[in-house]
Amino acid sequence: MIKGIGLDIVELDRVRNLLARKPKFASRILTPEEMEVFASLGERRKTEWFAGRFSAKEAFSKAVGTGIGKGLSFQDISIIQEKSGKPIVRHPYSYMAHLSITHTSQYAAAQVILEDKTE
Repeated sequence: MIKGIGLDIVELDRVRNLLARKPKFASRILTPEEMEVFASLGERRKTEWFAGRFSAKEAFSKAVGTGIGKGLSFQDISIIQEKSGKPIVRHPYSYMAHLSITHTSQYAAAQVILEDKTE
């Protein structure tokens, strides 16, 4: 049974400028595992990769229904990649999370569908 749907979109220019102005911003959003991947990327790829993860975490929080705040932080959510390239959400809930991330030259977007595995 579907428990929630979340969608988020971000402008790459905005993310690029934010990362340039606030170098510690990435470590506030990304988990240590994600930071390792982020650090290994070239500058152009860093922006779109980070924007996709940021958007995915926002979409997940919207699907849960709480948003990012007291009960759920960016550090509670980790976006990892299967060998096939498929993005997977690690999170503290019992829901199955289905995630899609996409980007163009201007935007990154993500959609999350939460499914209750117990029903």
